[in-house]
Amino acid sequence: MDRAELIRAGDQRALATLIRDLEEGRAGAAAELRALAAGGAPPFVVGITGPAGAGKSTLVDGLVERLRARGERVGIVAVDPSSATGPVGGAGRGAAGGAVLGDRVRMQRHATDPGVFIRSLATRGARGGLSAGAADVIAALGAAGYGTVLLETVGVGQSETDVADAADVVALVLVPGLGDDVQALKAGLLEIADVLVVNKADRADADRTAGDLAGMLDIRRAAGAGPPDQSGGRDGRGDRADVPILLTVATTGAGLDELLRVIDLSRGPIAPARRRARAMARIQQAALARVAEEVAAALAPGGLGGSLVDDVVEGRTDSAAAADALMSRLRKGY
Repeated sequence: MDRAELIRAGDQRALATLIRDLEEGRAGAAAELRALAAGGAPPFVVGITGPAGAGKSTLVDGLVERLRARGERVGIVAVDPSSATGPVGGAGRGAAGGAVLGDRVRMQRHATDPGVFIRSLATRGARGGLSAGAADVIAALGAAGYGTVLLETVGVGQSETDVADAADVVALVLVPGLGDDVQALKAGLLEIADVLVVNKADRADADRTAGDLAGMLDIRRAAGAGPPDQSGGRDGRGDRADVPILLTVATTGAGLDELLRVIDLSRGPIAPARRRARAMARIQQAALARVAEEVAAALAPGGLGGSLVDDVVEGRTDSAAAADALMSRLRKGY
């Protein structure tokens, strides 16, 4: 059997090698993924995001246990900070800037389960809490028959919201004791959350944190966040003022059944506008990456725009005018 047939038959080693080839940009890997995924249904993607130390990995571990108990095959994509000294394990073996934490270290008890596939990805300098290759890995998992993918982002700040472009439902995981820091969320992560989770709710101030979040949502509602329109809103998410707030203790499993119930409510038809917004974001990301490569090649010595660099250095033109000239030259090649 070829690799695609092995993957469809459930061979995890074959799937791992395809993901490796995709990450390393090996010739033919992208075409192989397209052929493998053609005609198949995409997986249901659950984004788990929030600041470092919120207990996201433990929460993911508990969700996997519950999903497996009802017979689902589950993929896990865990995005870790890039190592400054090279890979320590997990995704990116053999390539510089690997994930700090290995894919088998985080969730040891699921590592040998044939119904679970775990992959750690390094951010490799990408901003937004995700790895540049996360979308390909998710597509590969869906093509391999993993119906649900849990996408755990690296610990993120208020502006790092790329998970919204990759997930069907986004759970923002917070912890008690945020204090004034919770106010920063209204400009970023709070905008993309479909469910707010106050984890480590056995700590003091858990109810206060939940109350602070509820107050922020009430302010948004009073400010005129009306009901969602038929398309689901600008990004297909509808009314961001109406999101559930749940208390969990991931280490004991408290509240995880309710969290899974809320997630399951999103498994129905996703608003067309939301699917379209996600597709547009992925196309834009891919196109910008290709344009960046073309621009870099054009500005290299001997390239199509190499002389423009000299013009800027010697003061004959400025960078904005040089950019206009370069884009004009590049357009002629399309």
